[in-house]
Amino acid sequence: MTDLDPLLDDAGVTPTPELRDSILEAVANQEEPAVGYHLAQMNTARFRHPMDHPDMVGFVEMLDPVNHQADAAPGFMWRLTDENSNDATSITFYDDPLLLVNVSVWADVESLRNYVYRTEHVEMVKRRHEWADAMEEVYIVMWWVPAGHEPTVAEGDAKLRHVREHGPTAEAFTFAQQFPPPA
Repeated sequence: MTDLDPLLDDAGVTPTPELRDSILEAVANQEEPAVGYHLAQMNTARFRHPMDHPDMVGFVEMLDPVNHQADAAPGFMWRLTDENSNDATSITFYDDPLLLVNVSVWADVESLRNYVYRTEHVEMVKRRHEWADAMEEVYIVMWWVPAGHEPTVAEGDAKLRHVREHGPTAEAFTFAQQFPPPA
């Protein structure tokens, strides 16, 4: 029994199994209207080795489970993936092929914070030094995007450069200094 069945019973409607399945499919595929703003984020990391290097096994083994957890996390909207996998590790934007990016969209800052620091993802954060060099500059940036927008790496790079040059502002900010969505 689904949530649909009591509604149909109360209405005195008994659809055919095909119509019932069609109604359920339509409801399942229904999307929220795109209103307001969501939080985009990009983070970068300069890895010490390519993903197929033996020293990267621990990181690579964590990728799929952590990405699936992100996909199911409250407030998750979208994340960048390459054409052939469930991650973005083969996407290079910078001249350095070991400088990789991660781009995602969340309902709000709290949803992103909960995922990053209150799920298995935090283990990746704690172990980052095993796989990646310490970054001397800001490497995480957040900014507000219209709901439904999927930001590009170039857009994220521009926001990251903005934070590095101007510090956190309403245009681009960090966890340490956040700004509300546009009015």
